[in-house]
Amino acid sequence: MLIGIDASRASVDQRTGTEGYSYHIIRGLIAAGREHRFRLYFRDVPPVGLINPADNVEVEVIRRYRLWTHAGLGPAIRREKPDVLFVPSHVVPWPNTGTVPTVVTAHDLGYLHYPDKHPLFERMYLNWSTRHSARAAWRMIAVSNATKQDLVSLNGVPAEKIRVVHSGVDTFLQPVENPDEIARLKTRLGISGPYILHVGRVHLRKNLPRLVEAFHHIKDALPELTLVMAGRDAWGQSQLLKQIRKFGLEDRVLLPGYVADADLPALYSGASVYAFPSLYEGFGFPALEAMACGTPVVCANTSSLPEIVGDAALSIAPTDVIALSEAMARLITDAELSATLIERGKERVKQFTWEASAQATLNALIEAATGDTSSVVHGTLS
Repeated sequence: MLIGIDASRASVDQRTGTEGYSYHIIRGLIAAGREHRFRLYFRDVPPVGLINPADNVEVEVIRRYRLWTHAGLGPAIRREKPDVLFVPSHVVPWPNTGTVPTVVTAHDLGYLHYPDKHPLFERMYLNWSTRHSARAAWRMIAVSNATKQDLVSLNGVPAEKIRVVHSGVDTFLQPVENPDEIARLKTRLGISGPYILHVGRVHLRKNLPRLVEAFHHIKDALPELTLVMAGRDAWGQSQLLKQIRKFGLEDRVLLPGYVADADLPALYSGASVYAFPSLYEGFGFPALEAMACGTPVVCANTSSLPEIVGDAALSIAPTDVIALSEAMARLITDAELSATLIERGKERVKQFTWEASAQATLNALIEAATGDTSSVVHGTLS
């Protein structure tokens, strides 16, 4: 079987959630589907080493910089048809992929829950593209049960069209035991002393102004503590900076920007607490990444996060600033609780592997291409 994959998101320089998913799921599919052939569609020539060379993998570069998905990828699919097309990030080519069955991954519908947290054009495009993809795709993959429920209740997608396939956690994310490695990273980023960490785009939906306010409530009791929020600006940095100035925390809050993947294990491992009060998450990679590195987590009790973290984190209502501040302080001062959550977190992470995710995704692709639902019957997909 020839499997076509939209690989455009996998080759970006600074991968975050959706781009990281694309990168890992593509590599996992190639490893799991050795008996199949893969055609990867890119916008540009992929960097050396992005995808390991293999006899069953071909690369097609579509050099079109405007409307790439609809005016580039779509015609390429209809012209030289694979047996099935996989789109790892939301958008199926318009108007359709002809007779080629398509499987698309939906990551979240947070723009419907919190429309005011997204720019108008972004919200309109996400709404259109998700609805279009739901109509055009033969199967949809939801990265969590929460996302599946949203697709059904908010977009009217038939439940039987959706397969829930949890994402994985990169195995390079492990506790860094060498204190010198952590110290070197802290020096390079300008971090001094213990710190609370948040990793992710600076976006209004991440609820970072409330995290700053919660930190303000505990800063005097923990005078050596710093709040570090690592991630590139998406849509919300001005509001965040305003909140930092409001509480006079310019010397206690650090915004180092995007941190490279190679530095994440040390960054997570060095943190006293990972704080994740996001208003909405389709999956919530950073919570699991922090757990993988042995850092205790406090996170919101909404959207997919209870499903993903289980009992391995302290959960709070994301709008309750006092509860958030108390939870962070408790994890810093209660060594026994912190140790318990660290151990639970390490066990929890074992449930999320890219190997399992890739195999379940491959089963969904085979199902779409052939109509074989045996993988569903035997519980590989849910």
